[in-house]
Amino acid sequence: MNEVVELSGSSAEERPAERRRATVREYVESLLVTVVLALFGTTFVVQAFKIPSPSMEPTLLVGDHLLVNKFIFGGRNHWYDHFLPYREIRRGDVIVFPWPYEDHPYYVKRVIGLPGDRLKLVDQKVYINGQLLDEPYAVHDPMAPYDLYQDDFPPVSPGFPPTEMQPKWAAEILNYVHNGELVIPPGKYFAMGDNRDHSSDRRYWGFVDRDAVLGRPVVIYWSMKSSENQYEDRGLSGWLLDILYSVVHLPSLTRGNRLFHLVH
Repeated sequence: MNEVVELSGSSAEERPAERRRATVREYVESLLVTVVLALFGTTFVVQAFKIPSPSMEPTLLVGDHLLVNKFIFGGRNHWYDHFLPYREIRRGDVIVFPWPYEDHPYYVKRVIGLPGDRLKLVDQKVYINGQLLDEPYAVHDPMAPYDLYQDDFPPVSPGFPPTEMQPKWAAEILNYVHNGELVIPPGKYFAMGDNRDHSSDRRYWGFVDRDAVLGRPVVIYWSMKSSENQYEDRGLSGWLLDILYSVVHLPSLTRGNRLFHLVH
């Protein structure tokens, strides 16, 4: 004879409630893990950036959205560095770093000079340690007016004409000039934009500190036709109008041929 075991009324009512509490707990735990992983990823591994200016054209266009590898240059001479896939910054690397003088979005430029290098520009050509540097990525605007720092660099005397150079850099640049060449000190790098005649770069505001380098752009995950003025600070209303315009015209504005394009 089979026995039928009946659940008491209180136990039958508690089971669904327990399941609901377990489900809520699982959702909360999953959300917390996701948040922690996302924070870890954006803090130590990868971060998204967008290009607001044409200074790196044609390598990077206004409206390109990048994923930046923050892990690649992470080594700081710790004992465990050789166990991790770190590497030193190389000439030709595209890097991301903050503007050193004011509160400003991050800059994206290309490393041209390494610590200890002797650098000079003659007629728009870059020489490193006396050797002409091959720069297939660099472009020049034949219509751009002559500029001492665009065409010939560095200055060799205190009487050089004023330009857009930052006052602090103007006051100290000659300390690094020897025999007509800029000598890059230890722990510093010299970076320039690929769009040479339309780039505010280290010719105008000095060296990049090693510790200031955030990482290296790896891939363009999305690209949208944009103009430089869309990234100017025009208040909340201007920002909302730009967002609305972008959403409405998303298919026609997206540069499909640049999606998942590797950055070199």
